[in-house]
Amino acid sequence: MMDRLYGLGVTFGRSSREPKYKIEFHSTESPFHPENDLESVMMSNKEGQSYMCFLPLVEETKTVRSISPQNSSNILLESDRRIKLKTPDELIDVIKDKCFYRHEGWWSYEFCYQKHLRQLHLEDDKIVQEFVLGVFDPEVTATFNQNQSDVSMVKDPRSKDASQRYHAHQYTNGTICDLTNQPRETEVRFVCSEPVVIISSIKEISTCKYVVTLQCPMLCKHPMFQQERPTWHTIHCNEMPRDVKDSSVEDSLKGTQITIITDDTERYAT
Repeated sequence: MMDRLYGLGVTFGRSSREPKYKIEFHSTESPFHPENDLESVMMSNKEGQSYMCFLPLVEETKTVRSISPQNSSNILLESDRRIKLKTPDELIDVIKDKCFYRHEGWWSYEFCYQKHLRQLHLEDDKIVQEFVLGVFDPEVTATFNQNQSDVSMVKDPRSKDASQRYHAHQYTNGTICDLTNQPRETEVRFVCSEPVVIISSIKEISTCKYVVTLQCPMLCKHPMFQQERPTWHTIHCNEMPRDVKDSSVEDSLKGTQITIITDDTERYAT
């Protein structure tokens, strides 16, 4: 397997929070020359080919701990300093007094920020059929956000991926639904996405209950919606000549092999 990987970069890492490693193999004709005093280890593959591998220097990094916006007024602790951050509502407030539209076949949808969401059928630019899917409800929205945990408030509970996180507003008291005899209502989810503000989807998750997703690039400025960027480190392995008979090298290789363990999503080095 090592021969098949020869000359290629192989990546390793158990999670996005851990340092990521990649291995680069170098031939005897073009070996890697370390500039610093890197720790080295002799290893071999199943075929007995020896490699001198240089391990990168990995410095410990201090993590930044984010605090719940509701509980701590969106304060980020970093190196014992308090930095006031804008809340998601403050960031998306730039779309105040603006409306956005989406067309899906027979229906058109009008979303006006912190006002209403309407489902319309137009003919010759005239409204011939209309349903209000909800009117902005600040009290229900505030209660909803206060009741959410630090995790579920800002992300889709089905995913830990930052790209799935959202900030939600509640729209209630829409047009009465014929099937439930209850007012229509909608949850509007604001997500971090470039480059412009658009309605990306409208779904009826149950009878006369809807979820609207609005892409908002300004929300990407908030740390809760930023993707974790792992630090990459390279392990350089020089191929050793096969005619090397140094007994000390052979002794050091006993019981030491380069092994690649793979699963469906990630690779690890052992």
